[in-house]
Amino acid sequence: MTAVHPAPRPVPHRVPPRVPPALYAGVVAAGMTVSAWGARDRTTWFLETVWVLVGLPLVALTWRRFPLTGLLAGLLTAHALVLAVGGHYTYAEVPVGDWVRDTFELSRNPYDRFGHLMQGFVPAVLVRELLSHTSPLRGSRWLASLTVCTCLAFSAFFELLEWLAAVIGGHGADAFLATQGDVWDTQWDMFCALVGATVSVLLLSRAHDRQLRALEAAQRVV
Repeated sequence: MTAVHPAPRPVPHRVPPRVPPALYAGVVAAGMTVSAWGARDRTTWFLETVWVLVGLPLVALTWRRFPLTGLLAGLLTAHALVLAVGGHYTYAEVPVGDWVRDTFELSRNPYDRFGHLMQGFVPAVLVRELLSHTSPLRGSRWLASLTVCTCLAFSAFFELLEWLAAVIGGHGADAFLATQGDVWDTQWDMFCALVGATVSVLLLSRAHDRQLRALEAAQRVV
């Protein structure tokens, strides 16, 4: 007689521990407070950090309906701190950028370039997460290319905003533009965002997919 073995029990999906959303919000709020205190130029500070001033309340208000993966929340927090530092000093005068310029004998403070790399690297995960939740593109070969194209389009839109600030503010907008005398600054900014978005998609897509699946599993349990 053949022994009948019971069917194996399904192994529950393990959801990795998540950092409390309040911790991310607290880090950003603290960074923005320090950034605003003694900022070199109030107008420039506002223009550089307005994305954080709008984004933080928006994320807080929509968190219950649209929680973020830990990867995206962490990257948005890091990006907010990059913007806070740039807003406090102005991008052309960030001390760590001066140190890098002097150490490696560069022609300019590179913090602005780093900021635009982040402008592609972090929004790539944001765009990818939004498209994965709200469109049939998840798992599609088009997801990566459309993510990168969206980030490049946003970078171009941001450069148009800088152009508008220059038209309205004249020389008073120099601190916000941070061109540092480079006539190709606009093109370099968009190129840096393109590189950042491409690298983000190549390096983080698999980890992001795992976190998206874990987040969905956690929501089903709740």
